[in-house]
Amino acid sequence: MRDGGVDPEAAEALLRRFEPVLRFTRGEQFYPMDVEPYVQACSLWVRRNGEQSVCILPRGELTLDNLAQQPRDDFGAVHYLRFTDPKSFREVYSRGARAELRRRRQLTQENEGGKKVFRAGKGRLARVGYTSRFADALYEVALLARGRVPGESTAAASVAYGRIMDEGEHYGYHGRVLRHNGWTVLQYWLFYAFNDWRSGFFGANDHEADWEKIMVYLSEPEAGEFTPEWVAYAAHEYTGDNLRRRWDDPEVEKVKEHPVVYVGAGSHASFYAPGEYLTELDIRVPRPMSKASRAVRGFWREKLRQYSGGNTGTEGPSFFHIPFVDYARGDGLSVGPGQDREWDPPRLMQEPEPPWVRGYRGLWGLYTRDPFEGEDAPAGPMYLRDKNPDPAWHDPVGWAGLDKVPTREEALRISSVRQREIEARHETLRAEIEEKSRRLKELGVETAALRGRSHLDDPYEARARELRELSVEVARLRADFATGESIRESLEDHAGRLESGDHGPLRTHITHAHQPASDTELRTGRVAEAWAALSVGLMLISLLSIVVLEREHLIGVLVASIALFAFVEAGFRGRLTNLIGSVNVGLAVVSALILAYEFFWQAVILAVLFIGLYVLWDNLRELRR
Repeated sequence: MRDGGVDPEAAEALLRRFEPVLRFTRGEQFYPMDVEPYVQACSLWVRRNGEQSVCILPRGELTLDNLAQQPRDDFGAVHYLRFTDPKSFREVYSRGARAELRRRRQLTQENEGGKKVFRAGKGRLARVGYTSRFADALYEVALLARGRVPGESTAAASVAYGRIMDEGEHYGYHGRVLRHNGWTVLQYWLFYAFNDWRSGFFGANDHEADWEKIMVYLSEPEAGEFTPEWVAYAAHEYTGDNLRRRWDDPEVEKVKEHPVVYVGAGSHASFYAPGEYLTELDIRVPRPMSKASRAVRGFWREKLRQYSGGNTGTEGPSFFHIPFVDYARGDGLSVGPGQDREWDPPRLMQEPEPPWVRGYRGLWGLYTRDPFEGEDAPAGPMYLRDKNPDPAWHDPVGWAGLDKVPTREEALRISSVRQREIEARHETLRAEIEEKSRRLKELGVETAALRGRSHLDDPYEARARELRELSVEVARLRADFATGESIRESLEDHAGRLESGDHGPLRTHITHAHQPASDTELRTGRVAEAWAALSVGLMLISLLSIVVLEREHLIGVLVASIALFAFVEAGFRGRLTNLIGSVNVGLAVVSALILAYEFFWQAVILAVLFIGLYVLWDNLRELRR
């Protein structure tokens, strides 16, 4: 099977056969839609280096056709769409607009079966430690200074999106089917008019436009019947192997042949199971600081076996983690086959790609110049924000870590080829081993015959050297033969299991699975939640008070204050015993270091004296036997 596209009719049939079921959280305001009415409601802007933004095409004149016809621009120029603008912000506060916004919210509630509005879960900050809370506080303060989407944008976007839906309510996706690296890949590109994770659901960011993706990977046996083998859902910082699940994994919920996706409220991240997901976004720190931090934490956990107070599963170079919660409860509107709302026919993006996909490399919403890029709109499905190709589009198999995983048929073919290669190699090895073994015996005889004859020292040394070298080589060849035989037997066994339908363990490829919060975490007490929310502010105020009022006893009061906050925190989180044990170990380590510093030479003298006495005793004991 060669790489390439699939004809449109077959592509649409495959997309409809496996199209996903999306389950949203109540309170969600934006759903997957066709890009065309969104683009028609936008204006097109460009910002060049050192200049103010300039409107290229005003609202009402922009279409998908002329979006793709924008000329190339200077280095550093950023083209972007604008779905809302200051004028629409003012409209939001008008009496008519406020009434329309209330109507949209009421309609959203009716779509969700009259269910109550969204309520945040318990314990976002209570689930993490002080370091993450400080990082969260710094992040909130940084929002005041860095580029961000104005707070009124969500309301303005909701009104604008409502008008589009009033003209023709629709729920759609953009589909693409291609053959790539042995797989037939179904790509479901989901476009949302707005991401209101921050303003609507206490998340990390807001931004105009949002592109998400779901992929299904099919194998195609010789009979021509497609078989689903893997799915991959895009979700925040997860990449490669961690994105995908095997089709027969119980975690992959399905309605007939339609995989079920639980969508994060506002963020539109995709999850396999309903629940509340704690997402800790990393803040990068200088490498020396990160390296020192990992060394200290490693010594504390691995050598001293002490509780670390954080996630030890997948630690990268980051030291600070900002906690956010993705609410993917699945208790709101459901979109898909047989659900509250059905999908419209897919808008295909088959080769050759539509001009608006290939030709427009700009952002699909407001460009805020956020240094963290969290508040900037995304680029389209084919490109990243920096205008480089998006791996999910150009290499969907590698994007999900499947480039090292062949289809069942290809795996059987590779196994058969490798077995034949090993068998051919074994024939060569057998002849080589037999020949060199014969020579090895000849050398053994000659060496034994020459040993002890002084006039034949040089020939003896030459034969002995050749004998040693040849012995090593024959041993290596026999080891290679044995290893190859083990590999051949393993390949034969693996092929047999594949033919019987056994694909092996489900999740050995996953290094970090995103799991919803447990019932224990969700039962965090209200007092603990209040403490988590107040603790960072109180700590900063306490620090300032100590510096101002207690300068004479600064160190002692600081230590006492830190200890008090640590013990209160441990009490609320049920880890007081762990903390007391860790404090005891820490004090013991500090005491040992102080004693070693103060009595270093005395300790050396005692150690040498003890070793000397032990050696004397051991030697004398041996003489008495």
